[in-house]
Amino acid sequence: MAPSSSLPGLDLDAFSAWAADRLPEHGALTGAELITGGLSNLTFRVVFDAGPLILRRPPRGPVLPSAHDMGREYRVVSGLQDSAVPVARAVAFEPDPAALGAPFYLVSYVVGEVYRRPEQTAELAPDDRAAIGASVIEALARIHEVDLAATGLSDFGPPTGYLQRQVRRWGKQWAASKTRELPVMEELLTKLATDLPTDGETTLVHGDYRLDNMLVRGTDVAAVVDWELSTLGDPLADLALTLLYWADDGSVSSAGGVTAHPGFPTADEFAAAYAARTGRNLELLPLYRAFSEFKLAVILEGVHARYLAGGTVGDGYASAGQGVPLLAERALAGLLNR
Repeated sequence: MAPSSSLPGLDLDAFSAWAADRLPEHGALTGAELITGGLSNLTFRVVFDAGPLILRRPPRGPVLPSAHDMGREYRVVSGLQDSAVPVARAVAFEPDPAALGAPFYLVSYVVGEVYRRPEQTAELAPDDRAAIGASVIEALARIHEVDLAATGLSDFGPPTGYLQRQVRRWGKQWAASKTRELPVMEELLTKLATDLPTDGETTLVHGDYRLDNMLVRGTDVAAVVDWELSTLGDPLADLALTLLYWADDGSVSSAGGVTAHPGFPTADEFAAAYAARTGRNLELLPLYRAFSEFKLAVILEGVHARYLAGGTVGDGYASAGQGVPLLAERALAGLLNR
């Protein structure tokens, strides 16, 4: 019999009834737990007689019409099933919000470690850290070489103009969320709009590729997860954002020290290995890295605005705003000095 209590965002009685109809081969629902929640999609581990699955649904409360598209996220995971990209096995998608209060999908449960804290990677041997780094680079390269036609993802996003659209989008976000006047941000935005290339390569991009968005088993990436920001875009923009989260020079808390231990490649070594693996020219990478720093600055300003308005819960939000001018100044310096 299914558990009688429910979790925030998951009515277990309703889900049990849905699963009995749609997934009878999995047997009865015997348990469930929330794995991650908050401002992003909610992720649950749901356990059946036949074993566990992962359920993803949008966050509770109102969401933007174009955000948290479960069908889009399920589509890319489904498309990658027979590719070289490590992903969970697609199980089912339910578009009707009547079933659970929101659209949701299910994928297989992949055994692996999610490295979010530096104390986790501190326990690893340097050779293991190096091997994990190599696997992360390989998985990113495989994402960027996916055959779009074979995976049915040729129309997963506009084929051109990715960077210019991104600059306009995040420029609007800055205007909507800024809590103070920062001339360096305005100067940076203007320079990005004129300096970023308009004819970059188009591939599948993950959009938020970082170590805590993958499951690592041993020293191999067993599955890349959290595809909600994936689209067709410029692979160097994907790489640049990864490098921003991978690096940890103490100027911003974007990496948290997870990859700062000996054995992990540095950000520059990561980029060089990626270039060697893919054959891509990284001459313009400083432009892409400046854009990634701008994007993270805008995100942090939004967090800072919510903190000032009393809309954040928990620790760590008070200092978020301090990183905004640091990132903007570093990005502008990178553009001016390249």
